[in-house]
Amino acid sequence: MARTRCDRTPAWAQLQAAYQATGQALDIRDAFKADAQRFSRFSQEAPYVFADLSKNRIDAATEALLMDLARQSGVLEHRDAMFAGQKINNTEQREVWHVLLRNPPLSPVEYAGAAPEFIASEQAKVHATLDAMLAYAEQLRADTAITDVVNIGIGGSDLGPQMAVLALDAFANSGKRLHFVSNVDGHELAAKLPHLKPESTVFLIASKTFTTIETMTNAASAKAWFLSQGGTDIARHFAALTTNVAAANAFGITTTFGFWDWVGGRYSMWSAIGLPIAIAIGAQGFREFLAGAHAMDEHFRTAPLESNLPVRLGLLDVWYRNFHGFTSRSIAPYHSALRRVPAYLQQLEMESNGKRVDASGEALPFDTCPVLWGEPGTNGQHAYFQMLHQGTDVVPVEFIAVKKARHDLKGHHPMLLANVLAQAQALMQGKADAGGHKHFTGNRPSTFLLLDDLTPASLGALIALQEHRVFVSGSLWGINSFDQWGVELGKVLAKDIEPRLASGDVSGLDGSTAGLLARLRA
Repeated sequence: MARTRCDRTPAWAQLQAAYQATGQALDIRDAFKADAQRFSRFSQEAPYVFADLSKNRIDAATEALLMDLARQSGVLEHRDAMFAGQKINNTEQREVWHVLLRNPPLSPVEYAGAAPEFIASEQAKVHATLDAMLAYAEQLRADTAITDVVNIGIGGSDLGPQMAVLALDAFANSGKRLHFVSNVDGHELAAKLPHLKPESTVFLIASKTFTTIETMTNAASAKAWFLSQGGTDIARHFAALTTNVAAANAFGITTTFGFWDWVGGRYSMWSAIGLPIAIAIGAQGFREFLAGAHAMDEHFRTAPLESNLPVRLGLLDVWYRNFHGFTSRSIAPYHSALRRVPAYLQQLEMESNGKRVDASGEALPFDTCPVLWGEPGTNGQHAYFQMLHQGTDVVPVEFIAVKKARHDLKGHHPMLLANVLAQAQALMQGKADAGGHKHFTGNRPSTFLLLDDLTPASLGALIALQEHRVFVSGSLWGINSFDQWGVELGKVLAKDIEPRLASGDVSGLDGSTAGLLARLRA
C-alpha cells in the first residue's frame, strides 16, 4: 500500500501557492456571481444524502488540486486496503473492518487485494452473531413482562447506540423504555434506579473487554441494586455485549454477544453494541440501518474521486484546517431527533484524528483535527450563532436538515426549514451596516446535508458518510485514525489517585494535585 503524507506531495506546495494567490481572499458571494453553475458544480447526490458544498470557500481550480493531493497521498490505495482487511491500524496490528459488519450476507467479494476465503470466513461469523443478536432483540421485544432496558457502556458503547435510538424514535415500536448509563458519576445511575423494577428490567453490559472501569463500576452497582430489590435471576435480566465471555459468566451472565478486535469502539454500533437500536426499531429496522451504511460504503469504495462525497468532504476539511487555519467546525442538525449527533461526531472525529504524530510516530509539522461542537437548530440560533455570524473566528458550519416531518403539527416544519435555509444564507451573504453593531461580514462558509426522510437507512448512510470523511482527512495527514492512546494516561493516573483519597498519601504528587486531594478529604 503506497501512502505519502500530504505535506510531502507536489500538490501540497501547489495548494499553498493557490491559497496565497486566490484562496485566502476568495469571496463566496463573488464566486456565485462569476459562475451561474456553482450550485450544481459543488453539490451532489450520494446514497440517501444530498450535499450542497457551494457555500464553501473553494473554487474548481482548488478542488482539482485537492483531488491531486488525494491521488498523490495514496488515499484510494489506503481506502482499498481498509476494505480488503489489511491491518491498517498499524500501532495495534489490527484490521479496520467495520465496513464488513454492514456487508449483506453472501455479497460478492470485490474488494481490491482481498483474500476471499478470509473475508468469507469473517463474514460468516459476522452474520451468525448478527442473526443471534437480532433474534434476542425480537425475543425481548415480544416479552411483555419487560418494560425497561438499561444500556450500561461508555464511549462508543454508549454514544452511537444512544444517538441512533434517539434519532429513530419515530420507528421505535417495542413498547420498551430504553435508558443509557455511561458516566461513572453515581448520580446518573442513581437517578434512574428509583424508576425501575427488577422484575421488569433488563440490563445490557456493553464492554468489549468486560474490564472498562466506568462500565464495570456501574454494572456492579446495577447488580447490587437488582439483588437488594429482590431480583433473583441474573441470567434473565442481564446480557453482555463483550468478547470476554468468561468474565461475563463469572458476573452471572449467560447471554453474550461478541465482536472482534477489528471493530473499534467508535465504529461499533453496527455490531452487537447496536443491540439497543435493534430492541428499539426491530430486526428489520436494524437491517435497514446496516443497508443504508453499506450503500454509502459502496459509494465511497466505487465512486470516481471527483464525485465521491466522503473524499470531497475530507479534502475540504484539510483545506480549511491546514490552509485557512480554521480551528473548529460547528454541527447544526435541524431535527430534534438528531440532537446527539454533535456529541457522536465529536468522538468519531476527535478521537480518530486528534493526533500529533503520524502513523510512524513522527511529529507532524501541521495541525490535524478541528474541534467539533454544536447543538440542534433552532436552539443554537439563540445560543452560539451570535459568534458564528459576528465573532472574530471563522467557524465552518455543517447544517443537517430533513425534508419530511414525522409529525402533523401545523406550521412547525416549514418554519424549521426556513430557519436552516436562512442561517446558511445569512452566514454567506452578511449585511452591511455603517454603525458596526449590526454589520455582518458574511463570507462565512457552510455545508448543507439534506435527507429526504430520517429513516434507519438514511441515518446509516449519514453516519457512514461521516466515518469515511474522517478516514480521508486522517489518511491525508498520514496518521492512524484507529487507535486512541490519548485516553489511557488519565485512566492509569486515576488508579493511583483513588486509594490516595482514602489514605491521604500525597507523596510524589505535584503541588496542585496534592492540594486538591487534601481539600477533597477535608
